[in-house]
Amino acid sequence: MIPQDRLHQITDRFEYLEARMAEGLSGDDFAQVSREYAELRPVVETVRAYKSLMEEIEGAEAMLDDPEMKELAEAELPELREKLPELEQAVKLALLPKDAADSRPAIIEIRPGTGGEEAALFAGDLLRMYQRYAEGKGWKFEVLEEAQTELGGIKEVTARISGDSVFARLKFESGVHRVQRVPETESGGRIHTSAATVAVLPEAEDVDIRIDPNDLRIDTMRSSGSGGQHVNTTDSAVRITHLPTGIVVTSSEKSQHRNREIAMQVLKTRLFDMERQKAHDERSEARALQVGSGDRSERIRTYNFPQGRMTDHRINLTLYALDKVMAGDLDEIIDALIQDAQATMLAEMGG
Repeated sequence: MIPQDRLHQITDRFEYLEARMAEGLSGDDFAQVSREYAELRPVVETVRAYKSLMEEIEGAEAMLDDPEMKELAEAELPELREKLPELEQAVKLALLPKDAADSRPAIIEIRPGTGGEEAALFAGDLLRMYQRYAEGKGWKFEVLEEAQTELGGIKEVTARISGDSVFARLKFESGVHRVQRVPETESGGRIHTSAATVAVLPEAEDVDIRIDPNDLRIDTMRSSGSGGQHVNTTDSAVRITHLPTGIVVTSSEKSQHRNREIAMQVLKTRLFDMERQKAHDERSEARALQVGSGDRSERIRTYNFPQGRMTDHRINLTLYALDKVMAGDLDEIIDALIQDAQATMLAEMGG
């Protein structure tokens, strides 16, 4: 059953926000109200469609007692009732608890795991895969810090992705990504297995994390640059160490001021993620882990190049379209992961 009082609360809240918007708010008040209004609008549209259908069904059922209208009602009711399950499901999904971070930009970190240079090359492939996915979504993809190997692989990369519902779409990408293929560095044609780890973090806002300046050690150092004539010879790189947690963040753009901004933002994001993980772990003691929201050491996906196959192990999804996946065509995978997470939540709520 759908709780009617909950539907009333949502529509009442939406109408209140609508009235506030009409008052001509400005500044922070406008930003806060308009954000909540935008989040509630699709929910309220679904609720109103459901209520309208229920009223039509009730009206048709009442017509059954009228001899003159009975035939018309009997013709209408099956069609109306057929629409009901789909709308009920849509309302249940709309009422699921929202992750407050879903609408935020994301910080994505990719590092090679086991597999040496081949793992580093695969980490670079994953970086390009996410770049292409972001381009297809119209998102902004900004590499904040990148260290490459001599063969063009990735030692470590940190990027910021901003746009509509970035974290909501990418949060299930955290984990170990495994690749099976013949490496470019392999002369014998043998298939190797290697891995890279991906962490997707919701970007922290200033109100989320307060950092005591006394908890920081900030060092400036010479940036290594990208080699050759591009070497950055100024002492512009910044390394920030958060003493209580031991988290170390570096940034080596050309501007020391910009490096400090980037490093502080990434540090705040990592600290915010630690708090979210702690809260998640506490909740998980009482219920089963949801897909992709827990252990980042979990092997989540295998990319098998000889067979052109991608398998997501969490939901047993296999696609024989690896070339499209590596080109950034991730929606089918991400949609399936979101639907699985929603199904888990509905089951937990008795829906």
